[in-house]
Amino acid sequence: MPKKTVEAILASDNHLLVQLKGNQPTLQAHARQLALQPPVRTESSHDIGRRNRIERRTVKVWPLPAEFGSEPWHRRFRTLVHVERQVERFETKSAQWRPSHESALYLSNLPHDRVEWGDIIRRHWHIENRLHWVRDETMGEDSSRIRRNPGIFALLRSFALNILRFNAENNISQAIYRNTLDFDRVLAYRGI
Repeated sequence: MPKKTVEAILASDNHLLVQLKGNQPTLQAHARQLALQPPVRTESSHDIGRRNRIERRTVKVWPLPAEFGSEPWHRRFRTLVHVERQVERFETKSAQWRPSHESALYLSNLPHDRVEWGDIIRRHWHIENRLHWVRDETMGEDSSRIRRNPGIFALLRSFALNILRFNAENNISQAIYRNTLDFDRVLAYRGI
């Protein structure tokens, strides 16, 4: 997330949860150093049997010190969250379980002791998977070569996605394919 966006959100007294990635190496180094300390809170959860997978999640939480980070805007964050996911996926072709391990750091301006961090992060990824991934992959937003007024086409993609969701289309890729084969389906949608 761009620094200006973070500053605007924090200045408006809204809550913020951002994943800390490699594009902020200094901030990430400070967070990793803090994560070596014992956490003040740990949550564990697991899902069994969803989409041929077993997922175990461990969430660790630390309050951030007042002098956290190297820039003034870093000090606006109050909580560091570390999520580890161990996933085993059953591959039907090979009839074997394939393990994988993922780890992510998050920063938030919420106090560390107020909320269930695992649920908040899962809701964040639910939005990412239902909206951003669909726009990027299914609707081709990332591969778009439009350079003049790309925001107009982003609005059109959002408009189309909203109409599909309003008409209870769960699989957007299949809905787009069916609509290309039969234009009458598109005209029959409610909300057009």
